[in-house]
Amino acid sequence: MATQAGAKEIKAVAVIGAGQMGSGIAQLAAAAGCGVLLLDSDPAALSRAVASISSSLRRLATKGQLSQSACEHSIERIKCVSSVQELRNVDLVIEAIVESEDIKKKLFVELDKITKPSAILASNTSSISVTRLASATNRPCQVIGVHFFNPPPIMKLIEIIRGSDTSEEVFATVKSFSERLGKTVICSQDYPGFIVNRILMPMINEAFWALYTGVATKEDIDTGMKLGTNHPMGPLQLADFIGLDVCLSVLRVLHNGLGDSKYSPCPLLVQYVDAGRLGKKRGQGVYSYGKRSSSIKPRSSL
Repeated sequence: MATQAGAKEIKAVAVIGAGQMGSGIAQLAAAAGCGVLLLDSDPAALSRAVASISSSLRRLATKGQLSQSACEHSIERIKCVSSVQELRNVDLVIEAIVESEDIKKKLFVELDKITKPSAILASNTSSISVTRLASATNRPCQVIGVHFFNPPPIMKLIEIIRGSDTSEEVFATVKSFSERLGKTVICSQDYPGFIVNRILMPMINEAFWALYTGVATKEDIDTGMKLGTNHPMGPLQLADFIGLDVCLSVLRVLHNGLGDSKYSPCPLLVQYVDAGRLGKKRGQGVYSYGKRSSSIKPRSSL
């Protein structure tokens, strides 16, 4: 069933992290016919993920994009688990946890001990070195980056990142699996930020600088980029959608990894994150989404 020379078929997938990214990845894998173990230590997060996945798949069935039978079978393929010990027999693990190198490395050490020797360990990291993550394991040739975009069921792109030791077979297998999910694949060398975030995050950061220094209002900055460059949403709105904490984390990886001051995070972005204004997921970021408000203002208004 492999569609690419050297690729092995993936039948059983584990997704670690039941947030928006993890649940979306689990949905894609289940809809592609894989058995899926969705792992999270928070039972409430698992319940929310199953409800979200079921609702999403049933909407597709209602629109005629998926048969009712395929919808129900996809839901049935997902099993929620709360212990890494239950991932012993999967073919592929995709972690979609917090964007922290230390936390990811700790998880990979544990996965390396528990999963079967042939299992591929993949990170959904958007900026962290895959080579360094792989160095925490005894199987660096089987570690790879597979960067989905938010929300995974809708966004058409997957960015694959090979560590310095990632094998040809693992690369071929993950590329074939990604295409099986209906995605377009691009491949990046293992540099900070890879392709998309190395270009995107400086633009978002510059939008924050424009807001911070009073160049324009947030609405005019976003409208300018939407109508002037044909972007579907402005950079500040996009930052809210991604999560301001995620944007800040990626910028710090770029700044530390590349040593160029152009990647230094704007103080306004740092201040928003420090204040808990993390974007749409928290109801408050650059924009308000119906929850609490904050008194933080650009420099020109202070």
